[in-house]
Amino acid sequence: MLKVGVFGATGRVGKMLIEEILNHHKHFALSSVYVRNELHYSLPSSTMVTDSLEVLLQSSDVVIDFSSPQATKSLLEQALLQPKPIVIGTTGLDSSIYHLIEEASVKMPVLYATNMSRGVAILNKIAASVAAILEESDIEISEIHHRYKKDSPSGTALTLAKSCAKARGLNLDNIRISGRDGNIGARSKEEIAVMSLRGGDVVGRHTVGFYLDGEYLELTHNATSRLTFAKGALEVASWLAHQKSGLYSIEDALGLH
Repeated sequence: MLKVGVFGATGRVGKMLIEEILNHHKHFALSSVYVRNELHYSLPSSTMVTDSLEVLLQSSDVVIDFSSPQATKSLLEQALLQPKPIVIGTTGLDSSIYHLIEEASVKMPVLYATNMSRGVAILNKIAASVAAILEESDIEISEIHHRYKKDSPSGTALTLAKSCAKARGLNLDNIRISGRDGNIGARSKEEIAVMSLRGGDVVGRHTVGFYLDGEYLELTHNATSRLTFAKGALEVASWLAHQKSGLYSIEDALGLH
């Protein structure tokens, strides 16, 4: 039985992850949960609740992280001292944390994904293919999430944009547009727009549009429950626990390459 440590237990996905392990999985054991302040729900006596990253890593076969950028940074820094397979689903990471992920992956298997959904992984692959085939199309990406989401654009939308840019041999940092206002002139040919909306309790919707003269193609993924992300994280964690050191994607875990 795989011992899973949960980092980010007070978040929406973290709570569902814990429930999924406890209620629906015979192949996983909730070994430990990291809580910085206070946990407002009960856990089995067999689960260790700790505010020590050292204890979290020591007691787990694999750690799943749905926390915050700063918390992810702290986890990775401790993991460099105590290597352990880590699944990271936290978004809004900056370049310094990406470098830390790469550094950690030399010592342990690390899987980083901005979205743990099978559907989004497939969308990402399809979108890259369409971007290369319809090379004359204008690519516009839109996403909408609940009112509480802090990072914008979403990590998933940025991943989709990067995949489309890479398929065209472009660097997204040089061509991304995430806002238009006023008399800004015509759209440039290479730019890729990534636009965000926030409102209500929308779990997540991402649309990648390829716009041509006389026609357009839109590919959309709708997430209707955060349970999708919890189940996906457990699936890739089970796979990652048996891999050698390295940096992996959800496409690696699902065999989509």
